[in-house]
Amino acid sequence: MQTPARESAGSSVEDGGDLIAAAWESIRANLRRDCGARTFDGWLRPIALGGFDADSGALRLQLPSQFMADWVQTHFAERLALAWKAQLPQVRQIRIGVGPAAPRTAAAVEIPASPEETRPEPKGIYSVALEPRYRFENFVVGKANEVAFSAAQTLATADKVAFNPLFIHGGTGRGKTHLLHAIGHEFHRVRPRAKIIYMSAEKFTVEFLAALRANETFKFKQQLRSADLLMIDDVQFIAGKESTQEEFFHTMNEIISAGRRFVISSDRAPQDLDGLEPRILSRLSWGLVADINAADLELRLNIITKKLESLPEVKVPGDVVMFLAKRISSNVRELEGALNRIAAYAAMQNRAIDLDFVGEVLANILRANQRRISIDEIQTRVSDHYRIRKAEMTSARRAREVARPRQVAMYLSKQLTPRSLPEIGRRFGGRDHTTVIHAVKQIEKLRAQDAELDADIRLLTRQLES
Repeated sequence: MQTPARESAGSSVEDGGDLIAAAWESIRANLRRDCGARTFDGWLRPIALGGFDADSGALRLQLPSQFMADWVQTHFAERLALAWKAQLPQVRQIRIGVGPAAPRTAAAVEIPASPEETRPEPKGIYSVALEPRYRFENFVVGKANEVAFSAAQTLATADKVAFNPLFIHGGTGRGKTHLLHAIGHEFHRVRPRAKIIYMSAEKFTVEFLAALRANETFKFKQQLRSADLLMIDDVQFIAGKESTQEEFFHTMNEIISAGRRFVISSDRAPQDLDGLEPRILSRLSWGLVADINAADLELRLNIITKKLESLPEVKVPGDVVMFLAKRISSNVRELEGALNRIAAYAAMQNRAIDLDFVGEVLANILRANQRRISIDEIQTRVSDHYRIRKAEMTSARRAREVARPRQVAMYLSKQLTPRSLPEIGRRFGGRDHTTVIHAVKQIEKLRAQDAELDADIRLLTRQLES
């Protein structure tokens, strides 16, 4: 359950000593490397260390405006929480607010306990904090997502549902995670004492493997299977992971057989998920499969209008709204990110928002949207070129005949798409971002030594950009 940020009397960063400052320097360096200088300088560099409460393990991070605090909360809260947990375990939660006088309602991000620390939870407690802004009332509905939205509302509110599980799929940034969090909030409103668990498939995998190593799989199973509502985000991550899939299948069966509710999201429909066991695919298809398609122009306009309602201080002319809706069509997340960027730069530079200003601030985004190259398209093209099955792009095989094309596809994904390293890794069978970094460096090195490989990459780049 999210808790309000409370300032302890006399708390300060010094309470954690030099360890906190040293850990923050390391975290900052990693963020700059992973996110790029532009994102880091615009949003993360301004973060200042605030108070640290040693009793609760809560560390406050401060930004100069509520707008920036909200943006960092939405886009980086989970990453910051995990980074602090890795660097300094005594920091158990972070709270993102504004300057030294942050409001008491600043959001808190609970860092999940490790499997060794897991204890049975009382009814009515979330296993993790749900994003407070992801609710049904601020999800903009259109033809592209109305079936998924209706199904999500029904599953969250109805006493009985004719489908279980609910499988929501769609491309990146179309609102799948928003719907899952909204389901959790509404389910809790209707059933205040229900146990709700939301986790990514990546977290499911990590915690299950940790439980295996600690010989505590019973505790792990007990925690998940006691949920009244279990939601797993980005299920494609478990592709190719046999032991994880085994546990996932039995957990899913236990939840559904007990009449509890199960929600899954993925970037693809069940039949398009390579690397998942047929029995899992069959079980997923038993319920309701709802897709979220790309937003049409009308929906994009409505999304911009809704977003601007939450930013009353930001004045955006009608011609700019239409320009953004027409030019940024890839996904909703990128559209909202563009609005956040425009608002932030206008405030920092004290500039009026017009078409010239938008073209200047969003130059890279607009160029990328002129010819949107997807990771899926890259994987298909590289697989055809090297005459391997596309499923090998996400498989666990390390044989040279599939590993090298996979590295080439990762390299091209980094060069030709705006996707982050962690996101690229997830699209290649749930690999870590360090694997993507290694692949990029390896291909850069080989291009300088191998004329044939260099020619292959030049050809593939021309084909993808044409």
